[in-house]
Amino acid sequence: MLAKIVTCTLTGIDGEIVECESDISKGLPSFSIVGLPDAAVKESKDRIRAAVNNSGFVFPVKRITVNLSPASTKKNGSHFDLPIATGIIVASKCIPFDKFKDTAILGELSLDGRVNCINGLLPMLIALKQLSVKKAIVPYGNANEAVYMHGMDIYAVKHLREVIDFIEDEKTIEPLHISEFSDLHCACSYECDYAEVSGQENAKRAIEISAAGNHNLLMIGPPGSGKTMLAKRYPTILPLLDESQAMEVTKIYSIAGLMKNRAIMLERPFRSPHHTLSSVSLTGGGNNPRPGEISLANHGVLYLDELPEFSRKALEALRQPLEDKNVTITRVNASVTYPSNFVLIASMNPCPCGYYGDSHHECKCSIGDIRRYMSRISGPILDRMDMHIEVPSVAFDALNGKQQRSRSSSQIRESVINARERQKKRFINAKISLNSEMNSRQIKRYCNLNAESKKLLETAFEKMGLSARSYNKIIKVARTISDIEGSKDIETNHLMEALSYRNLETKYWNI
Repeated sequence: MLAKIVTCTLTGIDGEIVECESDISKGLPSFSIVGLPDAAVKESKDRIRAAVNNSGFVFPVKRITVNLSPASTKKNGSHFDLPIATGIIVASKCIPFDKFKDTAILGELSLDGRVNCINGLLPMLIALKQLSVKKAIVPYGNANEAVYMHGMDIYAVKHLREVIDFIEDEKTIEPLHISEFSDLHCACSYECDYAEVSGQENAKRAIEISAAGNHNLLMIGPPGSGKTMLAKRYPTILPLLDESQAMEVTKIYSIAGLMKNRAIMLERPFRSPHHTLSSVSLTGGGNNPRPGEISLANHGVLYLDELPEFSRKALEALRQPLEDKNVTITRVNASVTYPSNFVLIASMNPCPCGYYGDSHHECKCSIGDIRRYMSRISGPILDRMDMHIEVPSVAFDALNGKQQRSRSSSQIRESVINARERQKKRFINAKISLNSEMNSRQIKRYCNLNAESKKLLETAFEKMGLSARSYNKIIKVARTISDIEGSKDIETNHLMEALSYRNLETKYWNI
């Protein structure tokens, strides 16, 4: 008998329906799986045989052929175990499966028949829903990921026996209760706050502007000045993800196996990889391409501490994702695209010893040492950083609490949210929502400069040797500053402040 079970495979974060056809016929006993299966699918034969026998069924001693259709699409992952085992049992017992023809089955099997968790469940369910599949049987351990899937009946199972009993109407399984995203009232509690950061008011002002417009930021300062402390508190001033963003981030984390029993991602991701990581770890890859750090930071923050210590190859790999907001990974077997819409925060010392320009310590580096150190950051990468700021050593009075107390993260966050709301209203008819996303045409439309500002920008362009990209980034930052101030137009003081965040190249890279 032939049995057909619907399941799914992933290419990047997109899913495609796979029809698992199980045929049992006369002939010499054999068990073959065809349809471009990867190693995990090929190895499933032994798991499936043991799981079927240990679940109280008899594995047929006949010629078994399993076809994963379409045969031209490569099949990756262990989630084919459950549909293949179910298909074999259905075919051997001649169970009519017509009423479940619109039901997808996903799950990995243990040798005793238990259904294990799988990676990538949410993107597969989303793809199945878009392809008009009405029901899905999933591992009980993945139930948290499925509770926000509207328009589908999701059945969570713990054992292969439950699936067969459910198909034979011997057991009733209630579908999962579907929750509303709007029911989530998550007041994220962070363990850190900008109120704890002593001094560095100029740096915190720049961080507020960066968060309001999603601008990339480079911090330069001596060791111990608080660069990492400032960066780690960056997520505390960002708004929560909206529903579409949360779903996209959750899909990526589900594929990477990083959900950790969470139902959905609400907080903005914050990724801080070590400087020894490879370019593949940063951008993603492997034989079966997986998301890298830049995709795991999607709709969040990628923080690169000690920027010059990263390999040149890894840093240059950032250039295209920073511009396109996605990364395409091409391998012999597949080509996948992952989103990478993140804000890049980087920090570095001003020289190898870390004290060039510091008023409290003597720098021991030669001019040649400083030039070689700074040359590790290429011009194209530096050009893609919207804002460059200095983070000087903290004065004793600031550490001793004699200065005015800083604004808290919640206060800065309110300002950031208000600025983003102004941008959202401005771009309501465009396909963007933040100032950093504007192209040249949108800059001309939404960023009008008066005669004085144009003259100021012309002078700065000639004296600072700005590129066309830097020119656009300065205007975008000025637009964000005006949004924070609640101004309808870009004023000269907004442009001057934006220019102040691009004046470190002369001090550090042209010495």
